[in-house]
Amino acid sequence: MNSILILILLIPMIEIYLLIKIGSQIGALITVLMIIITAIVGVYYAKYEGLNTLTSGFIQISKNETPTYEMLSGAAIAFAALLLIIPGFLTDFVGFVLIFPPTRKIIFSGIAKKFNRKKEKNNFIDGEFEDIDEKNDK
Repeated sequence: MNSILILILLIPMIEIYLLIKIGSQIGALITVLMIIITAIVGVYYAKYEGLNTLTSGFIQISKNETPTYEMLSGAAIAFAALLLIIPGFLTDFVGFVLIFPPTRKIIFSGIAKKFNRKKEKNNFIDGEFEDIDEKNDK
């Protein structure tokens, strides 16, 4: 089975389970208020972090440098804002982890290390070639 399909099925089941468990412990009204508050706070903080990232990106461009980290960070912030809007505790947790700059840097450095290890492998096939004229090919 495709891992994306598994996530599409698994995430709502986990969210429903957490909503039922937490709602039975603290009450339905407080659970709903927590979901609404995390969405509001998360979206405003995503806006704040997005503007900081945009400013940092413009600074990188003014230095004639490629704003690679800022572009990745902007995409992560947009995804985090989406996760914070979706009702649920798991998506809120992942959204807040992606929104905070220190955790975002840790995640990006882990991903960069993974890709750098893959780059270090030399998967080249060494060989020789010879141009063949079309006249000889007939």
